[in-house]
Amino acid sequence: MGFVVAIDGPAGTGKGTVTKIIAEDLGLVYIDTGAMYRCVALEVIKKKVEPEESEELLQILDKIEIDFKQKGEIQEVFLNGEDVTIEIRTQEIDCQVDKFSALKCVRDKMTPLQRKMGKNSDVIGEGRDVGTVVFPNADVKIYLDCSIEERANRRYKQYLEKGMKVTYEEVLENIKQRYKIETEREIAPLRQAEDAILVDSTNMTIEEVVQKIESIIKEKMNY
Repeated sequence: MGFVVAIDGPAGTGKGTVTKIIAEDLGLVYIDTGAMYRCVALEVIKKKVEPEESEELLQILDKIEIDFKQKGEIQEVFLNGEDVTIEIRTQEIDCQVDKFSALKCVRDKMTPLQRKMGKNSDVIGEGRDVGTVVFPNADVKIYLDCSIEERANRRYKQYLEKGMKVTYEEVLENIKQRYKIETEREIAPLRQAEDAILVDSTNMTIEEVVQKIESIIKEKMNY
C-alpha cells in the first residue's frame, strides 16, 4: 500500500473540488468513491431495478465495469465503456444514489475495487467512509465539514452553472435528506474517524481549504 490520504464528509462541502486540486498539486492518484456509487445508481435506474438486495441487482454488480481516465484537469468516468461523467452528476442521481450506496451488496462490490486502486500508488480518496472503512489505516484522515445552509448554497450554484432548473429550497431539502440517510444507515454510516482532523470549510474559500489540507499532508509526507 502506498501513501494514502482519506477525505470524508457530507455532500456539498467541496470534497471533490478540493481533492482533485490536491491530487494534481501533490502527484497523488485521485479515487472518487462517490462517482463509483453514482455509476451503480445510474446503471440500476436505467435497468429499472429497485434499490434493494435482489438477484437482479447482484447480476448488475457482477458485470459492472467502472473506469477513470484523466483528460487534462478533468477526470472522466466510464461506465461499461460509456462516458457518464456528466450523466452521473444530475439531481436525479443525487436524490437516488444514497439508496443504493447503503446496500451491503453494493458496498461489498465497491470497497475492494477502491482498495485495489490504492494498492500500488500514492492516493487521495474522498467519500463518506474512506477513512473509516475503505482505508482505515490511511496516513492522513480529514473530515471536511460545512454548515448545511452553505452546503445547499454551493450545490445550488453548481446546478445553475450546469443549466439545471432547481430551487434553493429543493436542493436544501435534498441535502438534509441525504445527510439523514448517510449518517443513520446501518452499513458504513458517515462519521468522523477518531483520528481524523476536522476542517470546517463554511467560511473558507476553496484555495484556503486546499492550503490547509495540503499543509497537513506535507507535514506527514515530510514534503
